[in-house]
Amino acid sequence: MSVLEANQVKKQYQMGEVTVSALDSVNVVVNKGEFVAIMGPSGSGKSTLLHLLGGLDNPSDGEITLAGQPLSRLSDNEITVVRRRKVGFIFQFYNLLPTLTAEENVGLPLLIDGQSLDKHKAKIEKLLGLVGLADRKHHKPDQLSGGQQQRVAIARAFVNDPEIVLADEPTGNLDSKSGTAILELLRRTCVELGATIVMVTHDPRAASYADRVIFLKDGQIVRELKNGTVAHNIQPIMDVMAGLEL
Repeated sequence: MSVLEANQVKKQYQMGEVTVSALDSVNVVVNKGEFVAIMGPSGSGKSTLLHLLGGLDNPSDGEITLAGQPLSRLSDNEITVVRRRKVGFIFQFYNLLPTLTAEENVGLPLLIDGQSLDKHKAKIEKLLGLVGLADRKHHKPDQLSGGQQQRVAIARAFVNDPEIVLADEPTGNLDSKSGTAILELLRRTCVELGATIVMVTHDPRAASYADRVIFLKDGQIVRELKNGTVAHNIQPIMDVMAGLEL
């Protein structure tokens, strides 16, 4: 069952008298429980596509269907509600509030949605346990390492039981050891929580944790590597990327 679909999606920007095409007729289907990576050279449209998939921006043409709802039929306020309740976001720069504890940062989406943290205390503690920070729940961001802060951000992304989690370079600001731990954690959430994840990355090692890798070049999907081809095997991913960057 598909959780997210992009159908003939285009994105254009007007720069003076010049029209720049960032995405051209992109089609993507993401099924429940999939871990999909999006790769491509710099300027290929990776982050633009992720923003459109998450309802952070509108396509110039085509349709994004998120959790069964075509976004073009919704008002801006309705899209905001869908995004808040159906999508979790993980960014390269953790975006934690410095005055809040780990526990409070995880629960922040609930507060924004008008819900009580006390009502969801058990869920928040379970998520902090899942990411290995049960003993750090009262720590503020400046008391946590970069890897630990990203773990808090991951727990926060799942607190609303989202249909899909979108991750933009989630290991880009981490050292190799911390990055590997985060990737293993994301992989585990697919198994233990039945999570659906779409991750933008420039790193073949990160992409090797996905079930499927989509490659973009000049705003178009030019290649996919599917289940069984990836499976923690970095070389096929590196080979495709080398060809795209020629």
